[in-house]
Amino acid sequence: MNQQQTAQELLTYRVALGVEYCGLNYCGWQFQKHSIGVQQRLEEALSTVADHKIQTVCAGRTDTGVHAVGQVVHFETHSQRPLKAWTLGTNANLPDDISVTWAKVVADDFSARFSATNRSYRYVLLNRLHRSALLNGRVTKVATSLNIEAMQLACPYFLGEQDFSSIRAANCQSNTPWRNISRLEVSKQGDFVVIDVTANAFLYHMVRNIVGVLLSVGQGQHSPEWVKSLLDAKDRTKAPATAPASGLYLTMVEYPTAFDLPITDSRLFLMG
Repeated sequence: MNQQQTAQELLTYRVALGVEYCGLNYCGWQFQKHSIGVQQRLEEALSTVADHKIQTVCAGRTDTGVHAVGQVVHFETHSQRPLKAWTLGTNANLPDDISVTWAKVVADDFSARFSATNRSYRYVLLNRLHRSALLNGRVTKVATSLNIEAMQLACPYFLGEQDFSSIRAANCQSNTPWRNISRLEVSKQGDFVVIDVTANAFLYHMVRNIVGVLLSVGQGQHSPEWVKSLLDAKDRTKAPATAPASGLYLTMVEYPTAFDLPITDSRLFLMG
């Protein structure tokens, strides 16, 4: 190998990827000592394509059983590959429940995590008596009738920048309970109730705890106005139980337009 080839191989560049996955078979995104995470499978596939060890950084570390249709990751490599190698080539080495949907070379100052300005999640409830054989693990079934209007009236209390200690998991490691929710909507589509939420970032189990609160309102256990007193209390013990992971999807991560990423609103993939 001559010096020119060596220098070329040492010249690293950064690549961003769009990733979707079904979380049923994984312990979440992150590496774990005794179980398999999505990150491990993706890095193994990328390392095969790159012919060297790849380490990834993601926009949102999803929990066990949580799905994604709009995850974004980045990694660095010195291997010169066409973009289709990072999509089609990587997918050829991935299990069927993980897929890379796009790839783009990005500036060195891009971070899938720290450059993100907003993250959006969708939670899908199946509101009927009988379970679904086809959607097991992909929706959460609620057999009792839900008051959708009451759930919608509760949404505005979550909006804006505020202390979300009341819906923060006990083992959350964030330095601050403050987050800024810019959008929270509840809609009914046939037997499905869909909850969409967008924020600059989320606390551990925050979305699932929001769903738990909205369910308690929809089932008549609390009034919409009660949500304000719950959030003002800043006390997790005052809130209802956390909703299950099934039914939760990371749908979109937003970035400054300067990065020119091929981001699309993947909510359209999930019941419109």
